[in-house]
Amino acid sequence: MKVFFMTLLIGVSLSMDAFSLSLVYGTQNFNLKKELTLSTIVGCYHFIMPLIGLFFGNLITKYLIINVSIIVSIIFLLIGLEMIISSLKEKEEKLLLSIPGFFLFGLSVSIDSLTTGIGLKAINSNYLEVSLIFSIVSFLFTYLGLKLGNKLNEKFGKISTIFGGIILIILSIIYFFR
Repeated sequence: MKVFFMTLLIGVSLSMDAFSLSLVYGTQNFNLKKELTLSTIVGCYHFIMPLIGLFFGNLITKYLIINVSIIVSIIFLLIGLEMIISSLKEKEEKLLLSIPGFFLFGLSVSIDSLTTGIGLKAINSNYLEVSLIFSIVSFLFTYLGLKLGNKLNEKFGKISTIFGGIILIILSIIYFFR
């Protein structure tokens, strides 16, 4: 149960950037088909990227003798800091509203799942379960963000990204002392 909760918490953390960006996209008043399409693309990316990261993580840990928990800790710390720093920057982003734009959106919000996959062995040995949890959570957060996009202001999106970054930093500390 502890492993499942930790995996779910990581999935929520990794989905915060998808949520905050989908708040912005949600202001475009997508129809249900586009909301489901974008949410599914993000969910698929969050399923595949940790597995790709796991592959590269296995290569790294096979040739480097290092505690995987330390690698995960460093990765979570860097991702968390990057999420907080990027959310504090003021920048104007052009919204990509086409299907290729949706794929770019999905890729951009799932890079952190790729790097998390590098340390996936330290999180949970059931890799498909982890990827499925990441996928479902990111699908739901993206969909929820799109639905709430009209009603919430830009500042809330920044706060959710900062919150996700803080969760990842806390998890990095937990993994470091594991």
